[in-house]
Amino acid sequence: MSAKKNSINVGEIVQSLAGRDKGELLIVLASTNEYVTLADGKTRKAQTPKRKKIKHIKKISFVSEELTEHIKSGKPIGNERLQKAVKTAKQKIQED
Repeated sequence: MSAKKNSINVGEIVQSLAGRDKGELLIVLASTNEYVTLADGKTRKAQTPKRKKIKHIKKISFVSEELTEHIKSGKPIGNERLQKAVKTAKQKIQED
């Protein structure tokens, strides 16, 4: 179980497995041992992210290095940037 906890990194795109947002794609803004902080820029804004247990999400894909570094640096991240990353991930999923 600890391997899964360590495998979720800031900037990754994950899918919600439980709750009202079940099936939605979200971006990890922060991660602790048991919880992650998530936002998608549309229903969950960067200013009011969702806190969710790691066991209730599934890793989908990585976001660009630029977005990951931007989040890790602590700079404010725009909702438009999050929306664009989620949209790109959805397109990649549909292609596969």
